[in-house]
Amino acid sequence: MKTLTRFSNTLMERYLPDPYIFVAILTFLVFLLGVGLTDSSPLDMVVYWGDGFWGLLAFTMQMVIVLVAGHVLASSPVFKRLLSTMARGAKSPGSAILLVSFVSLIACWINWGFGLVIGALFAKEIARQVPGVDYRLLIASAYSGFVIWHGGLAGSIPLSIATDGHPFAEQMGVIPTSETIFSTYNIIIVILLIITVPLLNRWMMPKKEDTFVVDPALLEEPVEVEEVGDLTPAAKMENSYVLSFLIGAFGLVYLGYHFATKGFDLNINIVNLIFVVLGIIFHGTPKRYLAAVANAVKTAGGIIIQFPFYAGIMGMMVTSGLAGVMSEAFVSISNENTFPLFTFYAAGIVNFFVPSGGGQWAVQAPIMLDAANTLGVSYSKTAMAIAWGDAWTNMIQPFWALPALAIAGLRAKDIMGYCLFVLILSGIVISFGLYFF
Repeated sequence: MKTLTRFSNTLMERYLPDPYIFVAILTFLVFLLGVGLTDSSPLDMVVYWGDGFWGLLAFTMQMVIVLVAGHVLASSPVFKRLLSTMARGAKSPGSAILLVSFVSLIACWINWGFGLVIGALFAKEIARQVPGVDYRLLIASAYSGFVIWHGGLAGSIPLSIATDGHPFAEQMGVIPTSETIFSTYNIIIVILLIITVPLLNRWMMPKKEDTFVVDPALLEEPVEVEEVGDLTPAAKMENSYVLSFLIGAFGLVYLGYHFATKGFDLNINIVNLIFVVLGIIFHGTPKRYLAAVANAVKTAGGIIIQFPFYAGIMGMMVTSGLAGVMSEAFVSISNENTFPLFTFYAAGIVNFFVPSGGGQWAVQAPIMLDAANTLGVSYSKTAMAIAWGDAWTNMIQPFWALPALAIAGLRAKDIMGYCLFVLILSGIVISFGLYFF
């Protein structure tokens, strides 16, 4: 295994480009496929790209806040102590890999936004405390937990179809989570991944001479120097605990009201609000909080510039009908037994070009639900096959890795060699669950 991972890492290091180059290549690939496989002209494809370019602005801002607010929260004294205490559970490089993998998987099953950030922050803290642990594998292990998100409590597709009045309600009705998230086959897939992914990550630990170790001092957050002496009225407000606690109280009251009236609705906006409110409270003063924000914002550049390009790709895929062409190709070779499996594979391919669970469901659902009805396959399993396909190929799609990489200070090529094997393992596990249960 060590030989295989060394070969995979070398391959990625040499040939995997920066995520911006990757999205540029995907843009031209989709353009050529659209012209060749649909009735769209070259000009049509360019127009679809331009019209869709700003289609993910709200989502882009959500992801920036996920990264910045999570980073700010982690740099607060209280949260640092919490992460440090948890990290003490790792006594060796091997146990560090297992612990990070397990925490990330559980956190992503609860909520993808929460897990994506917490996993990377926890890995970074463990790297400070555990000598000799491979930093690249540690961050890859943190990101590997993301493979489970769409089978978890915040899965956008199963939650969507469990809601009255969802876009496909007339065709498939309202599907309760007992038939999706809490179905037998989904629980089996989740349990198998929680067991096998940490073991795989531990198995991939490199030899001592190949281990990539980071100086713990390089991972420390900058410390803000407090002002001393006589303060102006403005400076007193900037260094006041009262204002931070009042704003924090506003947020806590709203969060309490939200959970009291809507139950455990942990959507991405609520996760972001939790991060923001706790960051304000834990940093104590507005000045410390703003200094932490200024430091965190430096890591958000990749998300800000790359997500609009993915929105443009999604515009070409959806408007040209290319996503439908890909889906129909898999439908044409399916029967009632293999349909969930091929739906999963089709969704995995489409996910490269439409890396959004909601967007992918909107693209594939009309085709796959019609086929499911014709073949006699349950709508709930069809929906979960698409959901798992969306999560599966995230392991080698840099789009979702950007927040974790920004927190860690690494490049996509540093972790994708490991993530490739997580892709293979999870593909086998998910295929097994969808086909046999």
